[in-house]
Amino acid sequence: MISFVVRGKKLAEVRKPIPKLWPGWALVHVRLAGICNTDVEILRGYHGFRGTPGHEFVGEVADVAGVPTATKRRWMGKRVAGEINVACAAYRFSPLCDFCKRGLKTHCARRTVLGIVAHDGAFAEYLTLPLENLHLVPSTVSDEKAVFIEPLAAACQILDQLDIRRFPNAAVLGDGKLAQLIAMVLKAAGSRVALYGKHASKLALARRAGVATKQVRGDASDLTRVKENYRLVVEATGSPTGLALAQRMTEPRGTLLLKSTFHGAAPVETWPIVVKEITVVGSRCGPFAKAIALLRSSRVDPSPLITRTFALKDAPAVIAYAQKRGVMKILLRNT
Repeated sequence: MISFVVRGKKLAEVRKPIPKLWPGWALVHVRLAGICNTDVEILRGYHGFRGTPGHEFVGEVADVAGVPTATKRRWMGKRVAGEINVACAAYRFSPLCDFCKRGLKTHCARRTVLGIVAHDGAFAEYLTLPLENLHLVPSTVSDEKAVFIEPLAAACQILDQLDIRRFPNAAVLGDGKLAQLIAMVLKAAGSRVALYGKHASKLALARRAGVATKQVRGDASDLTRVKENYRLVVEATGSPTGLALAQRMTEPRGTLLLKSTFHGAAPVETWPIVVKEITVVGSRCGPFAKAIALLRSSRVDPSPLITRTFALKDAPAVIAYAQKRGVMKILLRNT
C-alpha cells in the first residue's frame, strides 16, 4: 500500500505491506483524512514521531481478525471513524496498567496514539485499530462531515470536564479549526460564546455558524488590546503566546481550559494563576458518541471549514499548502 512517513520536516511516499492485524482489530480502508495542526507540529518535531501521521479520518472496514464470524460480518464494509488512543487490553498486555484499571484508557501508560505515538496513521491507504476504538458513521452523515468526528469529540470533551451551566459566557481564543469547533459545541450547549482571532476571513466563518467574534489586531501577546474578562476561557490558538493572553482574560476564580498542542515551550508567568486563583484544566480527546450525535442532528455543521480536498498522492505538497495563511481544513481523499 501507499503510505506517507515523516522524514526530516517533510512527508515522503513509501510502499508498505498491508498491516497485519491483532485479534480483535480491524483493517480500515481510509476514504478521507483531515490535516490537523498536530500533524504540522509533528513535522516540526512534536513527539519525535517518525511514522505515518494523520489521526482524523473516515474509512471503511476491509477486514477483521480473531472474532466470531457474526461479529466480522457485522463490521465488514461499514463506514467508521476511530478513537486514536490504543490501550493495554488491545495489545493483550497483562496485567493492565493502573490507568486502564481505573477506566482511563486514553491515559494508558503503554498506549499508542494513531498517527502521533508509535502507531501509523491515516495518511495511507489503510490503517489498523481495535474494534473497540471504532464507531459506526450514520448514513445521514457525509464523509466530509464524518472526518471531523475526532476533533469534534475533542471539543465535546469540555462538556465532560466542566458543568457548562456554570459558564453562561465563555471566550475561545483562536480562530483555527479546533477553536471554531469548540465555539460551535459550547454554543450548542447553551453558552454565549465569543471567538477571538486575528484573521477576518476565519472569523467570518464563525459568524456564519452563529458565533460572536472579536478581532485581535497585531500580536496576540499584546495583552493591552483585550480588556474583557470571562469566567471560562478556552485557549486554542496553537501558539505559545496564547497562554499569556488566556491568563489575562480569565477572571478571578475562573477556569482556563488548555487545548493547544505545539512543538516547543510556551513562555509563562505563574503569578496570574496564583493571584487570581485560576483553575487550569488540560483537555485532549473526547466522546465520539456526543460528536456523532451533534453531526446527526445538524446542531453542528463543520463542512464550511473545509478549504479544499486533494488526492492522497499529493500529501507532501498539500501539507505545505495547509500551512498557508487563511487556509482552514484540508482533506486527503483516498480513491
